[in-house]
Amino acid sequence: MNYWLVKSEPDVYGWSHFVEQGRAVWDGVRNYQARNNLKAMQEGDQVLFYHSVTRPGVVGLAKVVKTAYPDPTVANDPAQAKFGWVVVELEPMMAFGQPVTLAQIKAEPMLAQIGLIKQSRLSVMPIKPDEFELILKMAHAHVAS
Repeated sequence: MNYWLVKSEPDVYGWSHFVEQGRAVWDGVRNYQARNNLKAMQEGDQVLFYHSVTRPGVVGLAKVVKTAYPDPTVANDPAQAKFGWVVVELEPMMAFGQPVTLAQIKAEPMLAQIGLIKQSRLSVMPIKPDEFELILKMAHAHVAS
């Protein structure tokens, strides 16, 4: 199993929107590295859901329920389709009672190398298993294997 973090602005598409939908097509990614990360996701991988910009922090846990396929939002746009943009489908697993804030993550020495800090503008990134477990611990979240 792999672990990931996806970012979304809460005022555009926040955790509450995601839970209300019950399943999301994670589209609109227009960065090659983020696209490649979407392509690497496997069904069952766990995903930290991060609110960016306002109130930055990890707010919940999701899972990959469908692997990468061509982004339907660019299917009729040859200029965009040539870049191979893809989407995955995610489902929410659990909300965190307390978000793990960006300030908390930055203050934790064991997370000093996390992609969220090293590549702060990347919207889809891998998370190392120990980083994932530590963030869950910080959120007081317990996930059944």
